[in-house]
Amino acid sequence: MADLEKKLGFLDVFCIASGAMISSGIFILPGLAFSKVGPAVFLAYLFAGILALIGIFSIIELATAMPKAGGDYYFINRSMGPLTGTVSGFLSWFALILKSAFAIFGLAELVYLLTGLPAFPVAAVITAIFTGLNLYGVNEAAKLEVILVIGLLLLMGVFIVTGFSSVEVSRFDPFIKKDGNFNTIIATAGFVFISFGGLLNAASISEEVSNPVKNIPLAMIASIGVVTVIYTLMLVVAVGILPATELKGSLTPIADAGRITLGTPGYIIITIAAALAFVTTANAGIMAASRYPLALSRDGLAPGFLGRLRGRSGMPLNAILITGLLIILSLLMKLEMLVKAASTVILTSYVLSNLAVIILRESRIQSYRPGFKTPFYPWLQIGGIIIFGCLIVELGTQAIEISLGMLAISLIIFLFYGHKTKSEYALLHLIERITNRRLTSRNLENELREIIRSRDEVIEDDFDKLVKKASVMDIEEGPMELNDFFRKIAENYAREMKLDQKEFFDMLKEREAESSTALTPMVAVPHLIAEGEKLFKILIVRCRQGVKFSPQNENIKAIFVIAGTRDMRNHHLKTLAAIAQIIQSKQFEERWLEAKGGEQLRDILLLGKRKRS
Repeated sequence: MADLEKKLGFLDVFCIASGAMISSGIFILPGLAFSKVGPAVFLAYLFAGILALIGIFSIIELATAMPKAGGDYYFINRSMGPLTGTVSGFLSWFALILKSAFAIFGLAELVYLLTGLPAFPVAAVITAIFTGLNLYGVNEAAKLEVILVIGLLLLMGVFIVTGFSSVEVSRFDPFIKKDGNFNTIIATAGFVFISFGGLLNAASISEEVSNPVKNIPLAMIASIGVVTVIYTLMLVVAVGILPATELKGSLTPIADAGRITLGTPGYIIITIAAALAFVTTANAGIMAASRYPLALSRDGLAPGFLGRLRGRSGMPLNAILITGLLIILSLLMKLEMLVKAASTVILTSYVLSNLAVIILRESRIQSYRPGFKTPFYPWLQIGGIIIFGCLIVELGTQAIEISLGMLAISLIIFLFYGHKTKSEYALLHLIERITNRRLTSRNLENELREIIRSRDEVIEDDFDKLVKKASVMDIEEGPMELNDFFRKIAENYAREMKLDQKEFFDMLKEREAESSTALTPMVAVPHLIAEGEKLFKILIVRCRQGVKFSPQNENIKAIFVIAGTRDMRNHHLKTLAAIAQIIQSKQFEERWLEAKGGEQLRDILLLGKRKRS
């Protein structure tokens, strides 16, 4: 299956995530949220933003380890298997469809207020327009997103700066509704969580991000930080300006507040900002949502036609078209139910992503190499799972019933397509580690290794080719005396080195007598010059109990035996330099000792950080 082009940079990812968040969640939803909690509505948004940041840490870690189309679906599938992956993929697809529909509803409502045109036909036309834009290409859609989001942030800044002077503190009394308490704020935070669902958009397009290790963490953290601050400040202004009775029933609360502070020009400015917000969310939503069926199809968990890329730009044409159609159908739902269902599904995605991080880390898969690691592991993940689970319960039974309906659809599709898929996943590695039973092959580790090489744009060089062909020896007994170790090496590998067994043993002893080949208390590199031409070999050895190379180095556990002819001197020096760089990693010793067998030892060298020639 062809890879998508990596054309998106930091600003693109920041604007896609921000644009997907800033929409109906701030320009329409505050009125509904205010009716639930009162003036403390800004705290509900702030709390939701903090929770989104907690949840996004795990998604960032997974996205930097596996920057692939489908985002959280891809991570969950590789961590918990195809059944959970199918459910997650379809739920996340539905979540972004519902969020995009929410934004398009807001734009259609705006058109209705200005022109009187009926909302649903307008919304259908708007959906068709953005679907067509995404068919044209992700790069073009992303460029539009950057322009729109920058303009949107500037207009929102104008609203905050001009509005603060008009805030009346008395409008915050009573701070929470008379029949409410702190739990009301928490419940409302769950209700408005859809406002932060755009973070899933950035994860789902991670395959198209250049330098994902740097750009994904910076862009996503910056996005959630900026949006949370803007939401909070805008709501402080809106609550402090609008009478409670007016704010409670308004579907245009921010625009109404803008009219009070700046008159008709203020209303126009905020109306334009709202229109831009709805446009950015709809555009980014369709872009991101369509990557889920693409990823599911690639893995054989959805019909094959959903994964076909068309045109010179390689767009998932069918996935985009079906996403657009489902958005139009979602517009038939009641607004509050649409919001609750979307928030429930988004929260579920966060729960599964946190669980995925725990499984992948505890499975000790060598090829799991995230460019960003979540702080305070595993407490942040455990806390996130509990909190997000509680918020789902707070949203009520009707929202959960809709989510269960989506779950049922996902399971039916899995029964038709995914049940035949036999894939390896991290949970099997974790069970294997706990039970000490062989349950896995090398498929997942090889897949993750190739993803890392693609992520870091690694070009295979001579050292990689040498390591791939090298023999690997994993010695369990010990600790070993040096002569016993050399004798064991000579017995097994003299023929491979095209040397007589005794001759090979003597050469190893003579080289060590000249000067110790131990580079560190952990690593030794015995290197030999052999007779002949065009011969160059490396033998990778782990001795878990250690080899006594010298009185100063009695516990050498990683040994790389190099033998080459004089005409291969250049390869000899490059190999020594590559090994020296790899063993400097802080994780080298831990990874070396935890590796499960020869292939994982080989992966440590293939994935080690070094300069390449």
